Amino acid sequence: MVISSSHIYSKRNLDVVKTNTANKINEKKFSQNGQIHIYQSSYRGSYTSIIRDSLRNAALGRKVLLIQFMKGGVKQGIDNAVKLCGNLTWVRSSHSFDHYNPEGIENNKILKKSIHESTIELWNFCKRELQSGENDQIILDEIFLAIVMKIIDKDDLISTLENRFISGDVILTGTDIPKDLLLMANQITELRS
Repeated sequence: MVISSSHIYSKRNLDVVKTNTANKINEKKFSQNGQIHIYQSSYRGSYTSIIRDSLRNAALGRKVLLIQFMKGGVKQGIDNAVKLCGNLTWVRSSHSFDHYNPEGIENNKILKKSIHESTIELWNFCKRELQSGENDQIILDEIFLAIVMKIIDKDDLISTLENRFISGDVILTGTDIPKDLLLMANQITELRS
């Protein structure tokens, strides 16, 4: 079952254009950026519909960037991104949380450092892409898990989203979503089993 709600979140996200007609000032507001969509679920691995939609958008000619923060790939990382449909760039961290249990990470300082560094590298790449304006859609899959694990700072994510230059949508997925980010969303979809 999918439950969605739409919410226009931020007056600070709107630019104001003043026009002077017949000594009367009119204000026209317009949104500079696309919308923020949040997909939340009580369990990991429930976002296949988002990946399906990203493939569809890419096939229709939109430039899509899919970042999977906590899923690693064999020799993937930023330098080995996968291109699909000509317009979809799919990037996974070079090391991930998926391959190991939480205790295994905590007990292995070298592994913990490697996962941390590769996730930070992916986040810095993501920030550049959000500022570039070159993508029509950016999907940040499981970014909230990276926040829970204290790899990515919540305030850094909020600031980056507020200052992005993407005209398309930004999609965020995860299980434990901070209230500050829920309040920023134009649409929140809860996926239930």
